Amino acid sequence: MDVSIIVPLLNEEESLAELCAWIQKVVCANGYSYEIILIDDGSTDNSWNVIEELGQASPHIKGIKFQRNYGKSAALNEGFRSAQGEVVITMDADLQDSPDEIPALRSMIINEGYDLVSGWKKVRHDPISKTLPSRFFNWVTAKVSKIDLHDFNCGLKAYKLKVVKGIEVYGEMHRYIPLIAKWAGFKKIGEKVVQHYERKYGKSKFGVGRLVTGGLDLASILFVGKYGKRPMHFFGTWGTVSFFFGFIVFLYLTISKFFFDKTGLTQRPLFFFAILAMIIGTQLFVTGFLAELISRNGQGRNHYLIEKKTGIL
Repeated sequence: MDVSIIVPLLNEEESLAELCAWIQKVVCANGYSYEIILIDDGSTDNSWNVIEELGQASPHIKGIKFQRNYGKSAALNEGFRSAQGEVVITMDADLQDSPDEIPALRSMIINEGYDLVSGWKKVRHDPISKTLPSRFFNWVTAKVSKIDLHDFNCGLKAYKLKVVKGIEVYGEMHRYIPLIAKWAGFKKIGEKVVQHYERKYGKSKFGVGRLVTGGLDLASILFVGKYGKRPMHFFGTWGTVSFFFGFIVFLYLTISKFFFDKTGLTQRPLFFFAILAMIIGTQLFVTGFLAELISRNGQGRNHYLIEKKTGIL
């Protein structure tokens, strides 16, 4: 199969038929074998009935319906698990992403060898309450991840099939998929300026809560990506630093009491600071041991992505 188009959605009944017709027009004009996977993330409108009708009309249209709303990341992850196309393309269901971009995105994967291509909505038709936070998080993520992208959260992206099969998206991590892919070892990540349209139906699902969760998600990805299989390196290092810092301060206070200053140890605030540092250091060290035990016995403890083999099975 040439291409899988994955569309996560929530209450988008008005746009689905138009979107699928637009996608089919583009892929058929280019002679692609294809599938369209619509993931209903717990819609409360008529979206699932529309998906069923579209599926009955075309064998290329497939649907997945969640029991309740789990979020865009969960929807994408299920779509990734189901995808079969050589190139996987994701887009939003609100008609703001253009299916006309599909051939160019696919070409960058097939002909230019990119692992992942992210769309860049250089000209956006969204309210400033949505664009300003997005620009801030994109800037921060680019600086922290050292991935030269302008729009990490653009729903229009293209992937090699092995990329979507090699990563897991959960929580609200969909906005950082390029970073997740990089941590998984997929280094060739590109960008393409894409057309962005004004919302035609429904309303945006963007909420103020994402301003907080976005930073937390970024911190989680950075930590898990670097220390997920060796948590003791993080907790143990900082635990040791904290404990020995407190121990040195405590040793200084003890020597000072006997030889220089006769003031009682418990009467000096520095004493309690030293005790606190040693307690925190011990707790971090124990946390590292526990995290190590959990990671060593976890389901994916020895799961590593293998690019090639030769001479062995």
